[in-house]
Amino acid sequence: MGEIEQLGVIPVAISVDSPEESRDLRNKAGFTFPFLSDPNTDAIRRYDLLHKGAGVSGHDVARPGEFLIDSSGVIRWVNLTEDLRVRARAEQFLAQARQLK
Repeated sequence: MGEIEQLGVIPVAISVDSPEESRDLRNKAGFTFPFLSDPNTDAIRRYDLLHKGAGVSGHDVARPGEFLIDSSGVIRWVNLTEDLRVRARAEQFLAQARQLK
């Protein structure tokens, strides 16, 4: 996290979970960055992240994705997957952030 912050990157997580569930997960995992709740999937749909029926009991969830968005709101890098267990590796994310600096 220190290296990410040194690059001026502010991580933010977004999910369909309630604010309380998001808070609890954030606290349990020990994360210090914001977790946003999007139960109506408004932002999730705007970023084409909706994974229909992939959650518990067939609920819609956000598919994994990492974005680097600059200060003017332009998306500079995207990593998307359909597999809920797959995320960008920290080294991959940092390399992309360094290139944009």
